[in-house]
Amino acid sequence: MTGKPLVAIVGRPNVGKSTLFNRLVGQHIAIVEDIPGVTRDRHYADAFALGREFVLIDTGGFDPESDDPMKAGIASQVRLALEECDVVVCVVDATVEPLPADREAVALLRDAGKPVIFVANKADSEKRALDAVSYYELGIESILPISALHGRGIGELEEAILRRLPKAIEIEEQELDVPRVAIIGRPNAGKSSLVNQLCGADRQLVDARPGTTVDSIDTFVERNGTKLVLIDTAGIRRKRSVKKKGIEGLSVIQAIRSIERAHVVVLMIDAQAGVGEQDAKIAGLAYDRGRALIIALNKVDLLTREEQKMAIDRTREVLAFAPWAPLVTVSALEGQGVTALLGRIEDAVAEHRKRISTSELNRFFEEVLEKHPPPTMHHRAVRLYYITQVSVAPPTFVIMTNEPKGVHFSYQRYVMNQIRKRFGFKGTPIRVRYRGKKRGP
Repeated sequence: MTGKPLVAIVGRPNVGKSTLFNRLVGQHIAIVEDIPGVTRDRHYADAFALGREFVLIDTGGFDPESDDPMKAGIASQVRLALEECDVVVCVVDATVEPLPADREAVALLRDAGKPVIFVANKADSEKRALDAVSYYELGIESILPISALHGRGIGELEEAILRRLPKAIEIEEQELDVPRVAIIGRPNAGKSSLVNQLCGADRQLVDARPGTTVDSIDTFVERNGTKLVLIDTAGIRRKRSVKKKGIEGLSVIQAIRSIERAHVVVLMIDAQAGVGEQDAKIAGLAYDRGRALIIALNKVDLLTREEQKMAIDRTREVLAFAPWAPLVTVSALEGQGVTALLGRIEDAVAEHRKRISTSELNRFFEEVLEKHPPPTMHHRAVRLYYITQVSVAPPTFVIMTNEPKGVHFSYQRYVMNQIRKRFGFKGTPIRVRYRGKKRGP
C-alpha cells in the first residue's frame, strides 16, 4: 500500500479552476456507487498522469465563500493547500492583468518551501500566451500558459506535476499484516485524546522498527495483544495555522490524505456537539475508498443516559447510508470504551479481509433466487447465473447475468442485504458488480 500524493489547485474565482480540475481528472472521478444518503464532495478525485496516480483537490470547493468573487478567501485556500498537499498548482487568468487576489496568492506561495506550479489559463492562442508575461512582475520565476478548455499545454502541465511529486514509498509486504488505522473527524472531536490513550507513554514510532519504510508520522501500537499502526499521529497532534473559517475544509483534506493510507477508518464524533454534515462527508470518503469504518461517539461521559440515546439515534439517522458500521460510545479523555473500540477494529479488519468460497456463495445464491427472483426488464427475463468473490478489502463480488443494466437498483440492494444477512461483513463496505454473460447454445 502506498498513499497517493495530493495535488491542490488554487486561485481566485473565475480563472478556470473547475475546468482545469475536470480536464486533469478526465473520466476517473472517484464516485464508486450512488447510494442514497451518501454525502459526496466532488471537489476531489483520482487523477492519472504519465503512469502515476495522485489525488487532485480543488481547494476552492472547500471555501464556503468561494462562490462570491467579492469575498473569496484566497489566503485560507492557499494555506489549506500548503498545510496538507504535496504539490500546488496556482491558476491565474492570462487574459487580464494581475488582480490583488492574484498578488496575495503569489506572495503566499512564492517562498512556501513546497513545489508550486504557476499556470496562466485561458491562453487559447500564442497572443494570449504572450499576454501572461505581465505576471512575471509578481516575482514568479516561470509561468506555464495553458487552455484548460481546449487542452492546450495540459501535457506540459502533467509533466511538471510529475516532476514535483514525492517519490512513491511502498510498504513492505509484512507490514500489510498490521492494520493501518486512520482516526479522523472534525476539529475538537477528541482525536488527540484517543491517540494518547492508545499510544500511552511508551509509544513507538514506526520508523524506529527494523526494515520499515513508512513515515515517522505514524505510530505502532500494541495493546491487549492487538497490533495496529495509527496513521498521521503527528498531524493529529499538530497545532494548525489555518484560520477558523478554513478548518472544516482542512479536516476534509486531512481525511483524504489519511484514508488513502489506511485499512480502517475510525470516525470520531463529539457527542455533545452532535453529528454534522462534515461527519457524513468524511464517512462518505471512507465508503468511496472501500475502507472499513467504525463510528466512535466521544464525550458520552458528559451526557445523561437520555442524551446519550438521542445522540446515538441522531448519528445513525445522519449516517444511515452506513448501517453496517459499528458504533462505539467512548470517553477518550477518561479511557472509557477504548478496549471495546479496539475489539471493533479487530473485528472490522477480519471482516474487511474475509473471503467466501465460490461453492458456498452459490449454494446461498440459489436460495436467494428461489425465494425472490429478479424482476423482468421491459418484458425480458433477467437471468443471474452465478456469483463469485473477486477480491477482499473491501469484499467485492461479481454476478454474471444476461442483462447487466437490467438488474433493478432495489433488487441490487436486496442482494447486498442478503449477503450481509448470511455472511456478516460488519464494519466493512461491500461491492457487488453485475457483468454480462450470454447463455450458450
